[in-house]
Amino acid sequence: MDPVLSWGMDFVRSVQGFFGPGLLAPMKALTFLGSEVFAIAALPLVYWCVDRRKGARIGIIVLFSAFLNLWVKLIFRQPRPYDFDPAVGLAREKTFGLPSGHSQMSITFWGSMLSVLPRLFGIIMLVAVPILVGLSRLYLGVHFPTDVLAGWILGGILLVLFYALEARIEAYLHRLNFRIRLIAISGVALLMNMAIPSDTLLSGAFFGSAAGFALASKKLRFDAGGDLNKRLLRYLLGIAGTAAIYIGPKLLMGDETSSQENLIRFLRYGFIGLWVAYGAPWCFHKLGLVSLESGAEAPDDGSAQRDQG
Repeated sequence: MDPVLSWGMDFVRSVQGFFGPGLLAPMKALTFLGSEVFAIAALPLVYWCVDRRKGARIGIIVLFSAFLNLWVKLIFRQPRPYDFDPAVGLAREKTFGLPSGHSQMSITFWGSMLSVLPRLFGIIMLVAVPILVGLSRLYLGVHFPTDVLAGWILGGILLVLFYALEARIEAYLHRLNFRIRLIAISGVALLMNMAIPSDTLLSGAFFGSAAGFALASKKLRFDAGGDLNKRLLRYLLGIAGTAAIYIGPKLLMGDETSSQENLIRFLRYGFIGLWVAYGAPWCFHKLGLVSLESGAEAPDDGSAQRDQG
């Protein structure tokens, strides 16, 4: 075994020995705070109920972070600790180990949430959550310390680029014709499929959500504020619709066949992204659960307006 990985195995065993077996459930709860599932569940809450623009920005950076992590994993193809010693594996994962996706996501998500959360609370979460998530990944035996460190570094780089370039990129996109924006989104999704042809989940989610964000920006610039009851109802209805889109094809078609699996996965997550970004807000507007921002036009009035969102 590589000396660095050998040292990492000893470190994982030390962490597990120090905390003992009684913390398995709390560690699994902590690791959830850095998962893609947690981020994807939290993002609609921000987008639908807090701030549309900020929710869209955070959604794109989170999807890109998840894609980049998977791509880098496939480049390094590094085994996980339990591949060398099954006794340390208190959990199992389907992908390679380097870099840690949970560690990277905890930096990317909670760092981008600084634009939404109260400043002091946001800083506390940005510092505390990645540390706790990284510790949980070591305790569960699914990552070496170097995996965790690499995830933190990659997430930090993305976060810096996010804050440094988001205003310029957003201003550039707003100057583009709507059709050009859709063509650009399609091109990026195609490149994602070409980079990782074996997994179309993230490319589908990106295509659907980015197209939906562009549609909402052009046709449905809604105000995510309002009273608490309306916000709660929005989230519950929106999540119910998301679950229906996710579960529906499985109930109707059963397990995907090998020849159709990638296409069906792309379409399913594409529709989920489109629902979250545009479909659900459109329903909220029709049900009177959201109001349009000042100067915005109704989504079905057929008039053209310059994209401002």
